Amino acid sequence: MMDVHAHFIPPAVLDWVRGHADALDARWEQRDPAKAPFLTVGGKWAFELKPAFYDADLFLADQERAGVRHSLVSPVPQLFLYDAEPALTCELARLYNDELADCCRERPDRLSGLATLPLNAPDLAARELERVCDAGLRGAIVGPGDRLLSDPAFAPMWETADRLEAVLFLHPLLSQDPRLRRPQMPNLIGVLWETTVTLTDLILSGLLDRYPRVKLLVAHGGGFLPYQIGRLDQGYRVWPAVRGALSIQPSGYLRHLWFDTVLWTPEAIQLLISLVGMERVAPGSDYPFDLSVWPPLGEGVLGGETLLARAR
Repeated sequence: MMDVHAHFIPPAVLDWVRGHADALDARWEQRDPAKAPFLTVGGKWAFELKPAFYDADLFLADQERAGVRHSLVSPVPQLFLYDAEPALTCELARLYNDELADCCRERPDRLSGLATLPLNAPDLAARELERVCDAGLRGAIVGPGDRLLSDPAFAPMWETADRLEAVLFLHPLLSQDPRLRRPQMPNLIGVLWETTVTLTDLILSGLLDRYPRVKLLVAHGGGFLPYQIGRLDQGYRVWPAVRGALSIQPSGYLRHLWFDTVLWTPEAIQLLISLVGMERVAPGSDYPFDLSVWPPLGEGVLGGETLLARAR
């Protein structure tokens, strides 16, 4: 089995965060004596900093016990730093990416990696994507902030990813919708809503037609979109404004994407496979976050292999 949705933080990255704690408003809090300290960056998105996040031996041992032979590791969204000063975001992205690349070079049979990009400096994000792909990473994890990823400012990033046939892992941040006030609602449904909005925008914008060689991996089974795709298809049929930028109906684009299996139920995974095909669904866990599906659900490795296949 493969795991295409796992997160890791190299120790040097945590050292950098500690050294820039004031500028980042980064805090470590021991909230529960039975748990690891919680890390909060920028006053939001606190998470338990479990040892598996930064101890590579522990991370790999846990993956092996779960039957995972190869993991695609990504930076944690809490350290995207899209709200920070661009200079800080760029500095951490470069360090994080170099450290992840080193980890993957040391264990090529067990690990592949994705970078984080300074999306608050779009031109620099495109350059960083090219640099990290040259260094051996397979692409990048991205989450829209104030601007959706179809914004023209991100065109250089898409052009670079298309030329390199890079993986872009769509992993939105927690929703800031003020209605999501009950405990953990931003995480329980907010990230799924943000995924749905972002993916729908990418489809309806026509961007996927312009950059067909990007390998777009979508977190959390695509949010809510695959399970209501018929509504978009009906809109395509009846509203010229919906179909104007598209070459095929919306459901057709789903078969050009990859989806992880962070869905928690076999029934949901089977529905997703019936929509997009086995070769477009890859086991994922979101390990080691609290809401991980552990061990990963989903049989086989076909989706992961097609995602990570090198261009011929």
